[in-house]
Amino acid sequence: MSDDFSQFVANCRHRVDSALQNLLPVTMGAGERLRDAMRYSLFNGGKRVRPILVYASGLAVGGALNPAQQASLDTIACALECIHAYSLVHDDLPAMDDDDLRRGKPTCHIAFDEATAILAGDALQTLAFELLSEAPHLDDACKITLLQQLTRASGVRGMVLGQSIDLAAVNHQLDLTQLETMHRHKTGALISASVAMGAIACGADEPRLHALGTYAAAIGLAFQVQDDILDVITDTATLGKQQGADIARNKPTYVSLLGLDNARAKARELHQQALAALTEFDQRAQPLRALSAYIIERSH
Repeated sequence: MSDDFSQFVANCRHRVDSALQNLLPVTMGAGERLRDAMRYSLFNGGKRVRPILVYASGLAVGGALNPAQQASLDTIACALECIHAYSLVHDDLPAMDDDDLRRGKPTCHIAFDEATAILAGDALQTLAFELLSEAPHLDDACKITLLQQLTRASGVRGMVLGQSIDLAAVNHQLDLTQLETMHRHKTGALISASVAMGAIACGADEPRLHALGTYAAAIGLAFQVQDDILDVITDTATLGKQQGADIARNKPTYVSLLGLDNARAKARELHQQALAALTEFDQRAQPLRALSAYIIERSH
């Protein structure tokens, strides 16, 4: 990771963390346990990939952003991180993957209890849509477009569908096309929405949105391929979750279908596809290019 990209990532994480802290301050009284569970899930060491994509795509199409645009990107970044955190809380539940460890810490239902974890996930999900609907610096047409993007990406045509396919695939053999369909929904849909929403808020035209959509589809799949690789080659302490969990559950993965070397080649191929999609963008898209490289080079 270059120094410039490291600084960009640090700035993005600082912006979204500050915005989330303001959104969910530590409070006492009614709802305290629920808010604690929401905060626990939001501030447990996540990489903030989706918020970084929001800021990077906004920069790629908008250049020097004014304070109102920066504030809008903060809101969008918070909304996406709330949806992502909710999805992980529910994904870890006993009825889903039944995981005890997330990012090296007890999962939400272990740290609190199952009912509180379900409610925390519910509250994070609805908070995301509340944030977008009340965003102060966006006009109504833009708000509706952003809400449509997030709804499609997170619901029955996106992430939730992917999770449903994933659960149904346990102990079943999927072919490569079926595996890709599952991950394009489960992981890729929200990553694509992150790129699109940042760009839309900064005035991207249709050709640029199309190119960014191609970029996002490639990195979304690359993210999952790398996850499957790390599940095999990395230890539990580095991963922050149980190593080999997918194999233990007899879930299909890119490594189980392609083998380790071919899975690595697949990740590199997707990275090149992502870079090719950005050919018409100038140096302002450099964080998007660097992020694509980071996705296939990360160790956790």
